[in-house]
Amino acid sequence: MLIGGLPNGAAPIAFYPRVLGHEGSGYVREVGAGVTVAKKGDPVLLSFAFCKSCASCDAGFNSHCNTFNELNFGTQPNVFGAKDDNGSNPSIPGAFFGQSSFASLSIVRECSVVNASSLVSSKEELQLLSPLGCGVQTGAGTVINVAKAEESDIVCVLGLGGVGLSAIMGAKIQNARRIIGVDRVASRLELAKEMGATHVIDSSKLAEGQTLVDAVREAAEGLGPTVTVDTTGVPALIKASIDFARNRGKIIQVGSAPFDFKLDLTVFDFMVRGLQYIGAIEGQAFPVDFVPKMVQWRKEGKFPVDKMMKLMPADKFEEALHEMHDGTTIKPILCW
Repeated sequence: MLIGGLPNGAAPIAFYPRVLGHEGSGYVREVGAGVTVAKKGDPVLLSFAFCKSCASCDAGFNSHCNTFNELNFGTQPNVFGAKDDNGSNPSIPGAFFGQSSFASLSIVRECSVVNASSLVSSKEELQLLSPLGCGVQTGAGTVINVAKAEESDIVCVLGLGGVGLSAIMGAKIQNARRIIGVDRVASRLELAKEMGATHVIDSSKLAEGQTLVDAVREAAEGLGPTVTVDTTGVPALIKASIDFARNRGKIIQVGSAPFDFKLDLTVFDFMVRGLQYIGAIEGQAFPVDFVPKMVQWRKEGKFPVDKMMKLMPADKFEEALHEMHDGTTIKPILCW
C-alpha cells in the first residue's frame, strides 16, 4: 500500500487509502433524511455521482458535471463518514465513483442510486446487472446518446472489453448498417460477432504490409467509418482512429489515455475533412432513465449482456483478474 503518493505511472485517481469499486448493486440497509429514490429493503443499482446544480447538470449532461472529477475520483470525505475531533467530516481520500462498492456495505449519494424494484426479480439478476451503471451504459450510451448513430452509419469500436462490446450492442440497437469490432483476442472477436458486429479485425494478425488504417478502411467501404469509439486509450490507436475516419466522421474518446499523452493534429487537414473528436463520459447517460432502457432491451432479447458476465465470489478476485486478462471472461462480477 502506498500512503500519500502515487505508484510510478499511475493516474492521479490511484491514491490510497481508499475503497474502490464502481459498478455496485445491493439492497438498501438504511436511508438518510429526505431520501426518496429508495426505501429500506429495495434492490438498487449504483452509478456515478454528480452535483445536480451546475450548468452541465441543469442542461441534462450529468456525466459532464463541473465537479465530476472531485465527486467521483478526487479528495472527498471518507466513504464511511469518519469524523474528526470537531465532529465534522475531514477532507481526506476514501470514496470512489460515488459508491466505493468493493465492500459488503457502501454509503452512497441519492443521485448515484437507480431503484431496481421493478427491474429485477432475484438477487442473482441484481448482481448480474450491476455493470449497467458504468461500463455497459458507457459503451451503449456513447453510440446512442453521443454519436446518435443511425441506420446509415458505419460504426467502428476499438477494444472489445465490457465497454467496447456494449458499444457493439448499442450500434446494433441503432441498426447501424456496418459494425466493425477491433481487438487482438480471438474470443472477444467471436463474441463481438454474436453481439452484432458485422466485421471484426484482429489487429495482431494483419496481412503483410497492411496497417490497421488500411484494414479498417477496407471494412468500411474504402472510405472509413462514420463513427469510431475508442475504448482503449492506447495512443497509437487514437491516432489511427483519426487517420482512418471518413470525412465528416466522429471519433469519440471513451478509453482513458495516459495522463501525459497529448494528441497532435494537423489542423488544416482536420478542418478540411470535417472531423469531430469528441470526449465522452458514461455515454452521456442519465442512469435513472438509461439503465431501465437497457434492462428492457435485455428482456426483449436485443441486448445480450449476459454473454459477457460471470458471477464470482469476492475472495476469488485474483481468478477474476486472470480471466479478464486472458479473455476467458469479459466482465467478472465479485459478489459478497
